[in-house]
Amino acid sequence: MTITDKAAMMALSILKSEGKDGWGIKIFIAGQGCCGPSYGLNIQEKQMPGDEVIEKNGLKVFVDKETLMTLAGRELDYYSGEHGEGFIFTGGVSACSSGCDSCG
Repeated sequence: MTITDKAAMMALSILKSEGKDGWGIKIFIAGQGCCGPSYGLNIQEKQMPGDEVIEKNGLKVFVDKETLMTLAGRELDYYSGEHGEGFIFTGGVSACSSGCDSCG
């Protein structure tokens, strides 16, 4: 998993606005659907047991090993456009992008 400069900048800005300078973000599997896992993101103060730490431009991203395996080949980015804004994952192959017929 990699992190874009834009995603790191936005996360650091959010942390600063929350008075959480020096903290990081935690990425975790929030659920499972027909297209694979969905992910959650929280603010976290420090590395917890079992977390890997990825750093980008001063941002610390905490990810447990199971979640990190599902994010292989993906990139955390920040999207802002006509459909809203927020953190997104790009790259990699999900079940839906490879033709999952069971999705509703």
